[in-house]
Amino acid sequence: MVVIGIDAHKRTHTAVAVDGNGAQLGVRTVAANSAGHLDLLRWAEGFEERRFAVEDCRHLTRQLERDLLGAGEEIARVPPKLMAGQRRSARAKGKSDPIDALSVARAALREPDLPVASLEGEERAVRLLLDHREDLVAERTRIINRVRWHLHGLDPALESSAGDLTCVKPVEVLIRRIEGMEGVEAEILRDLLPRVIELTVVERRLEREIAIRVTPLAPSVLDLEGCGALTAAKIVGETADVTRFKDRNAFARHNGTAPIPVWSGNSDHHRLNRGGNRQLNAAIHRIAISQLRGCGPARELFDRLIASGKTKRDALRIVRRRLSDVVYKRLLEDSRVRRSTGFAEAA
Repeated sequence: MVVIGIDAHKRTHTAVAVDGNGAQLGVRTVAANSAGHLDLLRWAEGFEERRFAVEDCRHLTRQLERDLLGAGEEIARVPPKLMAGQRRSARAKGKSDPIDALSVARAALREPDLPVASLEGEERAVRLLLDHREDLVAERTRIINRVRWHLHGLDPALESSAGDLTCVKPVEVLIRRIEGMEGVEAEILRDLLPRVIELTVVERRLEREIAIRVTPLAPSVLDLEGCGALTAAKIVGETADVTRFKDRNAFARHNGTAPIPVWSGNSDHHRLNRGGNRQLNAAIHRIAISQLRGCGPARELFDRLIASGKTKRDALRIVRRRLSDVVYKRLLEDSRVRRSTGFAEAA
């Protein structure tokens, strides 16, 4: 089996082919467009049994993966940390496109169970909308912070809380109150406050659209206590396709809820994993905190762990790991339902 590692960039892609022992067989650099991808495929046809491997940076490899998958090729996604570790351990020093591509190929050769790329569907649309909404919320927060400083400078009695300024009506009231005021700060506020309203209206519209799109994608996840539409959208968008994980343990390693074993002499324990996909990890954490505030399986498990002598930190870590399994199971169930009903093809 020949592994072809690819170092992707905006304008060019460099591919290096290695055999089963990691020995380099050939190098090819092509343009980062469909014509270059076709050239890459023609070059790769010289290796009868082959497998492609790309560094997992999909903003650079999206079109490449789409063209290779359309041609029937198999693609493994190599996490950047594996590629970087392989490059540091190589005999050849330095950093170049061929060196990076060789490191990608050897990392894929060493790790045969890496996630496999697949054509993106509705999950990517949900993620793009969610990312866009988060950017708008961050922009609104930045503007609100400036508004509050200007309000305090204009008249401390006008100052409002940041939470009030995320609603349309309090902002409209402020606009009416500063209509007759003079000064530079009043002029700045008359420019900023309508922008806050505009961002709020768009953010609310995006939230409704995200909820509509994620409902048919993850109905079982939405039924999970403590999981709202935005959290479910984050899980769906960051997971992409749950079937690319071989089991629940691989999913837990990906989202960072799988603990790290720590051995000392004859005793062993675990510590918190600070790696993995932190966005997905934060979504699972929000579900855990929401469930712990009420009654239910997570609260009962947490109380049992505390009673057995676990610290709150360890108990929460275990609860999050169990929730990862629950989320994985529900994602698989939703994926099977969509495939059986033909939702994926219709979307």
